[in-house]
Amino acid sequence: MTPNAATAALVATPAVTVDLLVDIFRDVLRLPDLTAETDFYEAGGDSLTAFQITGRLQEILGADVPVSLVFAYPTPLELAEVVEADYGTA
Repeated sequence: MTPNAATAALVATPAVTVDLLVDIFRDVLRLPDLTAETDFYEAGGDSLTAFQITGRLQEILGADVPVSLVFAYPTPLELAEVVEADYGTA
C-alpha cells in the first residue's frame, strides 16, 4: 500500500473528511479556532491559500483536486461534501 493509499484508508467517513479539512484550513489560514462552518473568504483566504489547501488534499488523496472547488465550496463542511462525492472518502 502506498503512503497516499494508507492515509486515504485511515480517513473512512464523511465526519473524518470534515475534520481533516478543518485541520487543513486551520493550518493554512493560521486560525486555530476555525470551525467546519467558517467561510474561506471571511477567514482571510486568497488564491495562494486555496492552492495550499488543494495541495494538501492532493497529497492525501493522490488525485488532482481543482483549486476552483475551494472557491465554489468555501467552508470545510461544504468542501468535504464535494470531496466525498467526487473522490470517495478523503
